[in-house]
Amino acid sequence: MLPATDAHTSSPIAQQDGTLALTLAPGDQLLSAKTYIALKEMILSNRLTTGVYYLERELSDLLGISRTPLKEALVRLEREGLITIQPRHGMKVLPISADDMAEIYQVIAALECEAVRSLASRGLPASEIAQLEASTQQMEAALKNDTLEEWAAADESFHRLLIDLCHNSRLKSTVLMFWDQAHRARYLTLNFREKPTDSTKDHQRVVDAIKSGDAALASRIHQEHRIKGGQVMINILRRLPQGSS
Repeated sequence: MLPATDAHTSSPIAQQDGTLALTLAPGDQLLSAKTYIALKEMILSNRLTTGVYYLERELSDLLGISRTPLKEALVRLEREGLITIQPRHGMKVLPISADDMAEIYQVIAALECEAVRSLASRGLPASEIAQLEASTQQMEAALKNDTLEEWAAADESFHRLLIDLCHNSRLKSTVLMFWDQAHRARYLTLNFREKPTDSTKDHQRVVDAIKSGDAALASRIHQEHRIKGGQVMINILRRLPQGSS
């Protein structure tokens, strides 16, 4: 349950597209932000069932909030393509499309490869190399302990570091546009894939190529890694029963 707040007034304002949006009082703005974060986490972790309509009343009761901050949070989630809102039916978490993920992974792979090429060409200080290696070590430890969720978290940390360390704000913002959808798909398919030992080895090979300054090799290894991993995930999505995703 989210923390309670005092009641505040709100009023509708016209948006550029002619629709109405609520102007929230400061207290409701804070609660709406917390509601957005809570709902988004539930969607990304697949705790809300795909394809099922959730009434505003159900969500309000679930989170312990009023409907005003909830409405604003739902609008944000709809803009991000995670849900659809239908009057009198509530909101529905959108399924993860294998075709959409094929396109998303193509974009992410291309941009990450550019980031990797940039890092190898520029060279990284020992402290930043250590960050990348720490993620690969966490992945190896998670596999030894058979904790796939910890492996996935370390894997995402590695890929996020590649984007952060290249210091290209436009490249980073473009990748992050698709990050949430990729996260949902990866966690949905996590327990259907073989133990990802090769994936962890690929990461260390990328780090070694970056350390040696071989931009072409680092980019090639990473591209093959992303293509292979994406195809595994997409094949699983296609096999899952309709509605699971």
